[in-house]
Amino acid sequence: MSSIEVIAPGPLALLQDSGRPGYAAVGVGLSGAVDRGAYELGARMVAHSEGLAAIEITFGGFAATVKGAAIVAFTGADAEISVNGHRRPHNAVLQLDDGDVIRVGQPARGLRTYFTVRGGFDVPAVLGSRSTDTLAGLGPAQVRAGDVLPIGEFEGKFPNVDAVASAVPATGTVELTLLPGPRTEWFSDQSGISGKTWSVSSRSNRVGVRLEGDSLTRDPAYQDQELPSEAMVRGCVQVPPSGQPIIFLNDHPVTGGYPVIGVLTEADVDRAAQLQPGQAVRFR
Repeated sequence: MSSIEVIAPGPLALLQDSGRPGYAAVGVGLSGAVDRGAYELGARMVAHSEGLAAIEITFGGFAATVKGAAIVAFTGADAEISVNGHRRPHNAVLQLDDGDVIRVGQPARGLRTYFTVRGGFDVPAVLGSRSTDTLAGLGPAQVRAGDVLPIGEFEGKFPNVDAVASAVPATGTVELTLLPGPRTEWFSDQSGISGKTWSVSSRSNRVGVRLEGDSLTRDPAYQDQELPSEAMVRGCVQVPPSGQPIIFLNDHPVTGGYPVIGVLTEADVDRAAQLQPGQAVRFR
């Protein structure tokens, strides 16, 4: 069986798949790849089914050695990819041989790069998923130097593309589409969130993208009220007492007691997952 031996994980490398839906009622969140589009593109490129584990690499710095042979693709954040010191293309299908050394540089655009291997990484599943949930502590451990990750066997058609044209994460100010509610009326200026420019905090993680800027204020009618805990979903924009919004990503808590002013569209949650610290955000 082929495998990948990790030389360096970079700031954070996690095994992720399509998540573990259906367990929110018992307190277990979805988890899974936060940029679903990039993860799914990688699966299609190497011609295996979605749901197999890939490595989600946060801000580059990853290196590994191939043991055996592998067909791989790198999608998501536009990091520089090299094999044995030679630069290789992003969003392309690569054939790797025994002893090849892969390196992933820091991306100029975007935050998370997905390392997909044909057959997926064959590690034990927890509740039907090989995703690492950083909030609940479920799933595989964080990828570390020295880890040897086995590649699963896969039978079926082989990749029929060499590369794909795909949009890379944006630089500069990113606009995200916000659907209002369910607690929009709790805020004095209900359109105020879309009239401000926010900055991505360095305290952001897979639980949520924390934004910094002029605080949102509650409507006086709701100033002293408290909400009972209610269900949270991926893409919720929750506003805690600080007035600084948090965009919930895949490892968010399953319930919360602070009001949700709106919810991002599915595609824009993927875009939010690629925001770098310090990047500017506006809502529309």
